[in-house]
Amino acid sequence: MASLRNTLPLFLCLLAATRPLPCSATSATDTFVYGGCSQQKFSPASPYESNLNSLLTSLVNSATYSSYNNFTIMGSSSSDTARGLFQCRGDLSMPDCATCVTRAVSQVGPLCPYTCGGALQLAGCYIKYDNVSFLGQEDKTVVLKKCGPSEGYNTEGISRRDAVLTELLGGGGYFRAGGSSDVQGMGQCVGDLTVSECQDCLGTAIGRLKNDCGTAVFGDMFLTKCYARYSTDGGKYNAKSHNYKTNYGGERTFAIIIGLLAAVVLLIIFLLFLRGVCSRGGK
Repeated sequence: MASLRNTLPLFLCLLAATRPLPCSATSATDTFVYGGCSQQKFSPASPYESNLNSLLTSLVNSATYSSYNNFTIMGSSSSDTARGLFQCRGDLSMPDCATCVTRAVSQVGPLCPYTCGGALQLAGCYIKYDNVSFLGQEDKTVVLKKCGPSEGYNTEGISRRDAVLTELLGGGGYFRAGGSSDVQGMGQCVGDLTVSECQDCLGTAIGRLKNDCGTAVFGDMFLTKCYARYSTDGGKYNAKSHNYKTNYGGERTFAIIIGLLAAVVLLIIFLLFLRGVCSRGGK
């Protein structure tokens, strides 16, 4: 399992965050949405690392036959106990769910090296683990808010958007999707919530979407235990990525990180090119 947790470099995870994030159910399931890490670290080869690897293996295996599950791998102490869950988007097939969870597990290790807690949201699935209890606890902390450009005040367009979001809120179930005319919407809760907690969480997410995104052509509101999204034909998710806060706190500006990494890559390529030119000139 160590190989699963350390397959992809952090650069690729960060780069994926700059890609457009469509609201279509047929979109790529491995698109990076957000990730976060706890502050507490564990030591290599520690009992917690062994339990965490067992937990991540259980998540990957379970995703082959279930769209949601949670596990607790008990340790000799509370701090060595690994708790975690995965949640696939409700419209995914089991093979796509398994592929998404495997991809998420492979990315979370490089994103959160040797941290006791980590969370990763891809377009098609979500995983989270920690040595602190969080299962079954409602949490409406905003971890990602993303609003598209405004299309100007359009009473008819706003009414259609609000109607779709209202339909989502009244839809029932943990996964909800629908649309009307040029507006599409989607919402989902993590499976460890009760039905009433899910309804409460989605109500908060939808209320924040309407209030915070205003007349934007698309909007994403991810809370720790649920999310709600909408898009219109005019919103092709072409806005620049926004800063976000993870549920573990702290802000990250991906544009700055990607710019610095890109500059380093270009510098290396340039130096290699110069080296090749000089080698040929010396012959």
